[in-house]
Amino acid sequence: MSGFQDILPYLSTIIVSYLAYLVATISPGPANLAIMSTSMSEGRKPGLLLASGVIMGSLTWGILAAIGLSNLLSNFAWLMTALRIVGGLYLLWLACKSLKSALGSQTPKAMQMGKNNSGVQYFLLGLGIHLTNPKSIFAWLSIIAVGIKPDAPTSLSFIIVGECTLIGVLVFVSYALAFSTKK
Repeated sequence: MSGFQDILPYLSTIIVSYLAYLVATISPGPANLAIMSTSMSEGRKPGLLLASGVIMGSLTWGILAAIGLSNLLSNFAWLMTALRIVGGLYLLWLACKSLKSALGSQTPKAMQMGKNNSGVQYFLLGLGIHLTNPKSIFAWLSIIAVGIKPDAPTSLSFIIVGECTLIGVLVFVSYALAFSTKK
């Protein structure tokens, strides 16, 4: 129980991180559009495999952000305030962009991928889409920056990454299932 008591003072910022990650994850972007498009055109299994690659890419960026920010904060506590401001502004910009996109009437182009690709190819495509998307790294840096304070234990970053990964699994798998055919 002492583990929970250690993070209790940071609960409000942790919850803000979770909500920020949820917004970043459900907002339109290359990963979501690829999952939807693949699920619609290729079927449920390819959509889930692509979503698995996206989830692995997200987890990779999350761990890297947590390690990097934890190391920086141990040496430069003032940097946390700057990162919070920049991260908050980025998340606001992302929210505005998502709202504008949701209100627009653009129809996304279907992802161009040949038929009969292997499961590994779908997974690697999802991983590649997420690892090369600048939105992903900036979102993770913002989420970690918003979620931890300079006096927070290092483990808090990894708790945030773990829980956000579970949120990502729910969102990306839901997209794959909701847009899939039973091919």
